[in-house]
Amino acid sequence: MKTAAFLNDIQYNEEKVAITLLLETDFSKEIRIVFKKNQVMKDHKAPYPIVVQVLKGSINFGVNNEVKKLNSGDIISLEAKVIHNLTALEDSVVRLTLSKSDSVNRVKEV
Repeated sequence: MKTAAFLNDIQYNEEKVAITLLLETDFSKEIRIVFKKNQVMKDHKAPYPIVVQVLKGSINFGVNNEVKKLNSGDIISLEAKVIHNLTALEDSVVRLTLSKSDSVNRVKEV
């Protein structure tokens, strides 16, 4: 059994979003993304399906020329290779679930 706490020890980075691998299982990687208000993760895509959940705050999630506002508790899934972006509307904490085969470094490079 493994445990992690997404809302403990949150550290904001003034320069860019803060990305931390919190939990790795046999099938997934659970990543915390911490945004200061107005920080952006520019257009990018994942090689495998992903799940994004807002744990605290709110973000604009851009996909397919559409912007969806996601608030605390909201969750969205995307198929592989779908271009998307994220913009924090306020200080926010986001959970990203990646395939075990995906790379945390890929996310850090966005």
